[in-house]
Amino acid sequence: MDIKILGSGCAKCKTLEKLTREVVEQTGIEATITKVEDIVEIMKYGIMTTPALVVDGKVEIKGRVPSSDEIKKVLLK
Repeated sequence: MDIKILGSGCAKCKTLEKLTREVVEQTGIEATITKVEDIVEIMKYGIMTTPALVVDGKVEIKGRVPSSDEIKKVLLK
């Protein structure tokens, strides 16, 4: 699984990255997590508000920090 956290490095973006890493570790999911801070790269996903969670190229969550349970549901579906 390829997971990308899109965000400029703000507090919300860092929180999303931390929560995502925790969920991956807790569930034992095989995943590569990448933090994308380049605005040009972020724009390629059509994201206007960060943070955003991208799983295998698909934007799953954007513009807010989800709960750990919500991240888990997205990653396990």
